Amino acid sequence: MIEWPHDETKPTKFALTTLPRRMSKKQIVRTLKERWRTELAYEELQGELGLDHYEGRSFPGWHHHVSVVLCCYAFIVAERVRHFPPSVRGEAQGYALRIAA
Repeated sequence: MIEWPHDETKPTKFALTTLPRRMSKKQIVRTLKERWRTELAYEELQGELGLDHYEGRSFPGWHHHVSVVLCCYAFIVAERVRHFPPSVRGEAQGYALRIAA
């Protein structure tokens, strides 16, 4: 896949994939862009919620820390969707909330 924005003179990003040929172009792009969304979420978990601040040595302590951070992140995402619902063409806004939850 090659990404070539309209305002650029050359392609900006390249990706090689082994996804099945039966996938549509839209599904392939969505799958490849999911990595970017995952990296953004991970950065936010580290920077804003302290995912990387655990300094204990036990698995139960680490598990508790990660569980609390993920619950906080789920709450933040739900609040964002509630206050700033994404524009979804032809579908009710409640659908977006069900996806985020």
